Amino acid sequence: MRSLTIAVVQFSPRFGRKEENLHRMEALVSGTRADIMVFPELCTTGYFFASRDEVAAVAEKPSGVSVEFFRVLAKRHDAVVVAGLAEADQGRLFNSCLVVVPEQEKALVYRKTHLFYKEKQCFDAGDTGFFVVHDAVRDVRIGPMVCYDWRFPESARVLTLLGADLIACPANLVTEAWHLVMPARAIENKVYVAVANRAGTETRAGEELVFKGSSAIYDWSGRTLRQARPHGDTVIVAEIHPAETRDKFFNPLNDVLRDRRPEFYAPLTTIRKP
Repeated sequence: MRSLTIAVVQFSPRFGRKEENLHRMEALVSGTRADIMVFPELCTTGYFFASRDEVAAVAEKPSGVSVEFFRVLAKRHDAVVVAGLAEADQGRLFNSCLVVVPEQEKALVYRKTHLFYKEKQCFDAGDTGFFVVHDAVRDVRIGPMVCYDWRFPESARVLTLLGADLIACPANLVTEAWHLVMPARAIENKVYVAVANRAGTETRAGEELVFKGSSAIYDWSGRTLRQARPHGDTVIVAEIHPAETRDKFFNPLNDVLRDRRPEFYAPLTTIRKP
């Protein structure tokens, strides 16, 4: 059964310093050999925007400098790259995530479905919906989601139903709850989960956000394969076996997808009597 190496990059971008951030990420992975690399949410610009105008000043089209940077990085390392950035599209602004497969010229873009806190004042709600990228060369199916998407079990479940072996989650997490929930997402869907979280702080208009770091890679049983410290820039690496996720049985009789009974999951408007 084929194994792949996944690298998760914990990185603390400097707000608004795009060129500096790109150089720093390139240096961080310069000696890394991996089949898949995952970088944090909004890693090219920093996170804590105060207005749409601030986002518009740094957001890029899918043909911009950051996209080209990640395309070159993917080809140089012969690795799939998943990374967050601010995207501009015909006056709309999205908190987006690139998936770059080195053998493909076009980067695929996922737009964050669930906006967190003041993102609602700066970004448009994502309109791509969830999707899975099938990389036939490496025989892996990658489902991207971004940060706050984790709080909604439907996000990971839809990606699983679409065939994901690995859920890649660029993030800028500021709470602790995800340490409990991300392993559960792996267990309940029998998939690998990779969380690339940033560390450090950002202070804007008198308000400070403290990012929790602790980026992690979980296997399909919820076991932590690798975890970073809460602080500092680092790269964590683990070996995964994507094909192991495709058999959803966890004992001879129970399959986590086939045992679902969706007809009973809709909210009831009336109480059923026995």
